[in-house]
Amino acid sequence: MHELTSPSEVPVEKNLSKETPIPSAWRSVFRDIVSAFVQGDFKLRSAVSGVVPVSDELAEQMRRYVADYGEVLTELAEETWQSSVCIWTGHRWDAIVDLWTIGEGRSDLVLQTFVTESPSEFKFDIHIIYVP
Repeated sequence: MHELTSPSEVPVEKNLSKETPIPSAWRSVFRDIVSAFVQGDFKLRSAVSGVVPVSDELAEQMRRYVADYGEVLTELAEETWQSSVCIWTGHRWDAIVDLWTIGEGRSDLVLQTFVTESPSEFKFDIHIIYVP
């Protein structure tokens, strides 16, 4: 499941000592999550495979936070992967993905997601959107 397929492929690593780039295998999931957010679907009604259902309360909190930020979210740019990171905590990864807006490009907003691994797949549990 974690084999490299090309020299530019970023593997999934369980490294307790340092942050690592977001693995290539996860990037399409994060693109799909953010794409739903761009459409205003913070509840992820258009289900994204592997993503834990988002509660009404969390969806509303994220929607409000983005609205209060005052910019309009846009799709993730390829440069997202140069600054977004994850770290293995011993039982899950904490992933921080930089979000982009129409007015700013890469914004101060980030999406924090907890990622766990089962024998057959990764599960993505959205934690929050915030400004660190």
